[in-house]
Amino acid sequence: MEPPRRVRLKPWLVAQVSSRRFPGLHWLDAEHRRFVIPWGHATRNPPGPQDHDTIFKAWAQETGRFRDGDPPDPPRWKATLRCALNKSREFRLLLDGPRGSPAQPFRVYELCEETPGAADGGDEDNYGCCGEEDISQLHKMTSLSIDVTDLELKFQYRGRQVSALTVSNPHGCRLFHSSLEPTQEQEELFGPLTLEQVPFPAPDTIPNEKQRFYTHQLLDVLDRGLILELQGQDLFALRLCQCKVFWTGPCAAPRPGPNPIQRERRTKLFSLEGFLNGLIQFQKGQTPTPPPFEIFLCFGEEWPDQKPKEKKLITVQVVPVAARLLLEMFSGELSWSADSIPLQISHPDLKDRMVEQFKELHQLWQSQQRLPPAEPLPGPSAGPWALPPGPLPH
Repeated sequence: MEPPRRVRLKPWLVAQVSSRRFPGLHWLDAEHRRFVIPWGHATRNPPGPQDHDTIFKAWAQETGRFRDGDPPDPPRWKATLRCALNKSREFRLLLDGPRGSPAQPFRVYELCEETPGAADGGDEDNYGCCGEEDISQLHKMTSLSIDVTDLELKFQYRGRQVSALTVSNPHGCRLFHSSLEPTQEQEELFGPLTLEQVPFPAPDTIPNEKQRFYTHQLLDVLDRGLILELQGQDLFALRLCQCKVFWTGPCAAPRPGPNPIQRERRTKLFSLEGFLNGLIQFQKGQTPTPPPFEIFLCFGEEWPDQKPKEKKLITVQVVPVAARLLLEMFSGELSWSADSIPLQISHPDLKDRMVEQFKELHQLWQSQQRLPPAEPLPGPSAGPWALPPGPLPH
């Protein structure tokens, strides 16, 4: 049997990312040489026929570890590329993204500067085939299941919260107020039946008569509703109703004055890819604040304007749960949310795994910065990243 070929991974993989030949493999930030690789977990995302033409298979073919006539082996193809990336000093793993079904798992890598001795034939080019132990280790990797389809919705009538819920639907939801039930024949009027149907809360408990009257006026023209539609890692809005809707959020154009959602025209509200890029920039100190992820919808009144949103008749806050959890993981806040759960080292729960993943990410970011530790600032201004002196609390 012909031995495997020795191939330089860096120039080959850079060419594949730039070619956009493989769906989902693309530059996240071409200037800083960060890119995304779709990375389905072998035990949670069983390979289908469409997975046979992937970057993993291409690498196996390029290195001679898969030839025409060989039986397809997607798990081994993936393990082989993973080993090559792990052994190379020319790539740095920035983030191992959510892998829980029905999420679309991914990894973010960054190109590193060439190190002395990284010439052809060096250790980083010896991409041996991963054995069964490596594949088994891939299966045992700690996974934090973040459902990117989850949306937190908070309904407010003139600043008073009247309802809050989390929608878990891979297609999205429709916000509406009507006694009509959507049917298959009425999809053009009310949208797909696969959407979660979320009615607005009744305004009957509003104590102020004038406020209650105008709120009814708006709800009466919300029969067709507003669709929040999930496509891949992006969230879109589609206004079907007569009631005009205005919004602010991470994808809103930076322009003064009210920002309307045009009727029956898809508007991108949130991009997980853009949020992730902003999160990496914030962690590296390239931006002063973390990226925003909250979306505010204002029904029947212009927004933003001179009035605070608490004065608006109907507003809905939309939070992509994946973004909030990722930000908490980056800042470590989630590690302090396990007060009521007894921690057992021999049987770690989900929150324990979150803490472990945070520590791994923190160590990775420290190695990226390669800077001497900054002098801690006195008092509260030290910020959320400052650690207290002495041993950590148990």
